Amino acid sequence: MPHTNDSNSLDTGFYNELLHIIGLEERKINNKKIILRKEEENRNSASLIENTINILETEDRLKHVNNLEKRYGTKHEAQIENVAIELNIMWINRILFLKLLESQLVQYHNDSLEYEFLNIKNIVDFDDLNELFFEILAKKNDKRSSGIKEKFNKIPYLNSSLFEISQLEDETIRINSLKSRLKLPLSKNSILKEKKELPILGYILNFLNTYDFTSEGAAKIQEENKNLINASVLGLIFEKINGYKDGSYFTPGYITMYMSRENIRSAVVQKFRTLPKFKTLAKFSELKDLIENRKQANEIINSLKICDPAVGSGHFLVSALNEIIAIKSELGILEYQNGNRIKNYKVEVVNDELIVTDKETEELFEYSLNKKGNTVDYKQDLQKTLFHEKQI
Repeated sequence: MPHTNDSNSLDTGFYNELLHIIGLEERKINNKKIILRKEEENRNSASLIENTINILETEDRLKHVNNLEKRYGTKHEAQIENVAIELNIMWINRILFLKLLESQLVQYHNDSLEYEFLNIKNIVDFDDLNELFFEILAKKNDKRSSGIKEKFNKIPYLNSSLFEISQLEDETIRINSLKSRLKLPLSKNSILKEKKELPILGYILNFLNTYDFTSEGAAKIQEENKNLINASVLGLIFEKINGYKDGSYFTPGYITMYMSRENIRSAVVQKFRTLPKFKTLAKFSELKDLIENRKQANEIINSLKICDPAVGSGHFLVSALNEIIAIKSELGILEYQNGNRIKNYKVEVVNDELIVTDKETEELFEYSLNKKGNTVDYKQDLQKTLFHEKQI
């Protein structure tokens, strides 16, 4: 049965309001849920897609798109809608990623609000957002211009293609072409209750700030009682929005967790059975007592190959990766990078999340700096180990 508290389930309220902000809606066509531009009578010029289409039309930007008909259809209306949707999805993907990054920076720095940057104080208009994309995240600190560098001095450089100017942006427009002043009415069941409409950029930022984007496993009890939107939930949303053309299907977290646990443990047993010493191994629970060589055991588990052809957001593969690390911990072979065994911590998968707890105190492990803002050696060592395990 599904976990009633599955924090990795799609938050339909968040998802539907996000679509409203973009100017899209989900409709069922031929038994598939497809994401489309809103019907004409429900459109609003302030939504991201209508805002985008207006600029594309006004500036006649489609004439700069290479292979327009091949990439976006033969009819003008389809072309402009498809170009606008692709741009909007790209921008929303960046913004959601940044919200997740912001939450991790705040948590890592002991909940310091100095590391909050995605708000109306810093992002006054779409020019600011464009600067954040390309003049901060896409540039190393020493390459940033002084004015921009000072404003966003807490934000690290991200070596990611997500913050490179895309071919479509180069051919058409960037997000700073949009009009920030246009006001969008709140969605029918909006989580924002204080107003009936907001300027589009303020709507986006205020909407995101009503949610908690920390990881459930490490999150403290929130005084503001915000709904949780963690990385797995964002993955589901990316998967649905990016699959707008054909409809998208995603596997709930409780299923990926169960399938990963059952199948990977079975595969581990089969791998070990290929060695003479483990030929009589009947089930996973017997394996721990038979292991004498940690290095060899790690090599055997690392040799597993897992394939997910319809990868989508990668949620299934993340579940599998988490399960492999949990298996190593359960078998007592999870090691620091110096080869010493991790004895004081238990790593397990709970509710499709990788959870690390202190065996003695049962407290959750949180990767953060100390009160003086310096790294803590034992936390750094454990975090490096988990990162290294995910790299292998």
